[in-house]
Amino acid sequence: MRKLTKDQKRDVAAIAAKSDADIDFSDMPPVVDWTGAEVGKFYRLAKKPVTMRLDVDVLEWLQADGPGYQTKANWLLRHAMLHFTKKNRSNRERPAFGGGKSAARRGKK
Repeated sequence: MRKLTKDQKRDVAAIAAKSDADIDFSDMPPVVDWTGAEVGKFYRLAKKPVTMRLDVDVLEWLQADGPGYQTKANWLLRHAMLHFTKKNRSNRERPAFGGGKSAARRGKK
């Protein structure tokens, strides 16, 4: 985000110094009907770039529909996450997949 100029800082300080009663809202139209409002319409979760190693066939499948394969992968992972977190909350079971390490590497045989 850009830093404020001296003039902008002065304006912000002048507005912040006013009490609510001193602020003139006469030029602002009143908002009375919120029935058409959509909660979360413009909210987007933060994205973080990551590097993952995927099997070639999985990557080819994700890319088969053209552009947007990363969005598709994110959507699939989100639905799996929600499924398994809901399942884990209800009966405290671990997911059916290994979670990244083989049983032998975890010390189990």
